[in-house]
Amino acid sequence: MQNVEFRVPSLYQAKRIDAYLTERLEGQFSRSQLKASFDKKEVLLNGVPARPRDLVKEGDVVSGSLSVENDSGKLLAQDIPVSVLFEDSKILIIDKPVGMVVHPGAGNKKGTLVNALLGRGTKLAEAAGLTRPGIVHRLDKETSGVLIVAKDNRTHKMLQEQFAKREVSKHYTALVRGHIEFQEGRICEPIGRHSKVRHKMAVSRRETSKEAESRYRVIKFYHRATLVDVEILTGRTHQIRVHMAHLGHTVVGDTVYGTMEPEGRLMLHASRIEFTHPGTGKTVKFESPLPEDFKRVVEKYKKET
Repeated sequence: MQNVEFRVPSLYQAKRIDAYLTERLEGQFSRSQLKASFDKKEVLLNGVPARPRDLVKEGDVVSGSLSVENDSGKLLAQDIPVSVLFEDSKILIIDKPVGMVVHPGAGNKKGTLVNALLGRGTKLAEAAGLTRPGIVHRLDKETSGVLIVAKDNRTHKMLQEQFAKREVSKHYTALVRGHIEFQEGRICEPIGRHSKVRHKMAVSRRETSKEAESRYRVIKFYHRATLVDVEILTGRTHQIRVHMAHLGHTVVGDTVYGTMEPEGRLMLHASRIEFTHPGTGKTVKFESPLPEDFKRVVEKYKKET
């Protein structure tokens, strides 16, 4: 069982409770698990067993003990080097390398960031589930950069609330193909599962799609590419990759949404994150410098100008 308790923010006003939980717990539970929890009356809305179709409103409390799979097995602690940008009694700030999966899943039982954290003996929050200890948010395997890890359940809950209320500022550095027309811009296009290719996302206006907002600012123009800073106000799967592809400027090295040859890595790096520290209540900011392999590709494009 996993205990959850969320206070519904205004952005989820009049949303079905099953859709609300699916979004809040994205990647932590399967649809069948959430359905089973409703069937067993484990999901409570303001202390009363909820039906999947019940609507939530701002200030409602969604809580309960949700059923989780019991076949995940014991997670493997591994001696894997991990770059720590900051650590105290509440949080860890990790500089995730490109190519590392954040948590174990199908086909990735070892070699993940979670395995590395367990290997260093770090105390981790349990609120995210059996296979995701400490994980508050994720980065794609192909994306490098700064990532927050929670050490206790209270910290985890407070950070998730900040993400839900869009109070966490997340900036990425991306090298995209072509010459972007404007120095800065705002992309507000909903994102949903691709209608034909299951592993892809797409700009979509189907009912199952979710609102998504990205803001970009040009850092430097090159002959065949543009280096941009992108702030995401929502955290949808592949959001930057989908939004930039929608503009006609795919991220360099993106073999899923682009059509060009790969550059050795996806040129997307989580460069900065800013949030309220759950322990001190103060605003904190952490930055991750561009990795050497990223800088080498940028230098290649720079020399073409």
